[in-house]
Amino acid sequence: MGKDDLNRLMIKKPWFYLLLLSLPLLLGVLASVLAQVFWQPVPLLVFRIDIGMVAFVFGLFLSLLLAAFATGMRRKESQAQRAIAESQRQTEEGRIRFLRRLDHEIKNPLTALRAALVNVRECKTEDERQRAIGNAGRAVGNMIRLLADLRKLSDLGERPLERLPVEVPELLQEMVDAAKSLPAYQRREVNLLISKVPSPFPPVTGDRDLLALAVYNLVENALKFTSGEEAVEVRALEDGRAIVIEIADSGPGIPPDELSKIFEELYRGANARGIEGSGLGLALVQRIVELHGGQTEVRSRQDEPRGTVFTLRLPVRK
Repeated sequence: MGKDDLNRLMIKKPWFYLLLLSLPLLLGVLASVLAQVFWQPVPLLVFRIDIGMVAFVFGLFLSLLLAAFATGMRRKESQAQRAIAESQRQTEEGRIRFLRRLDHEIKNPLTALRAALVNVRECKTEDERQRAIGNAGRAVGNMIRLLADLRKLSDLGERPLERLPVEVPELLQEMVDAAKSLPAYQRREVNLLISKVPSPFPPVTGDRDLLALAVYNLVENALKFTSGEEAVEVRALEDGRAIVIEIADSGPGIPPDELSKIFEELYRGANARGIEGSGLGLALVQRIVELHGGQTEVRSRQDEPRGTVFTLRLPVRK
């Protein structure tokens, strides 16, 4: 009988549990009685009684010790079961939140598309028709972007990660250039600051495409939530244990009560309403960094000096 089987038997059959606890005490009582009956040296009666008492006390001590041990085991098992139940509850609540948000995110572009199609049918001028067609195209684009990000997020758990050296300065420069090449950000300034002394910047080991996606999402996010006059910086340094990448902006900041939620799938805060996006970008960033053994952090202020800083910590390549 294994340890788990014994624990289950103790829980399902209390009489077995009590019998097991009282077994040393019963043995002590039996030893005490036998000492009184069969201990032969009559002149040493007191010694004979002491021997019985020692056996009784020793049995009582073992029973108490076993009771304490069994109580501890039952408490640990109860705590483990509560932890499992809590984890399952949180997982179910997260699944329900995700489905509700997904329903909302899909419903918005579908509603916009339906309205645009109605407008196309009822338009009286060519200008009105072109505006309706443009609205329909944007709604379709939002739907495609949402489905593409959902696919990326689901693929992260299935595709094998590449484990190759990645030069961080080159990757950051490429992602900054890629974000600034978008028509909406071509005139924006993004400052790239990389520590160069006292030693060359060490590489990290990982999947370059995925790390590029994480950085690009954060750079585009910073540009999206700031105006043309507000600053955006991408910074990188090495602290001996990890490569630290920061994407900082001087935008409106994130409310304190939303900071713990922004990495949840499809979560969109108050500042994100009315801004195009799937609500999956930050969830992708966090998942990618975790797969590389790193950490994602965020700090933000809404009072002066306001702004938001996302920090990625990636282990230095051994």
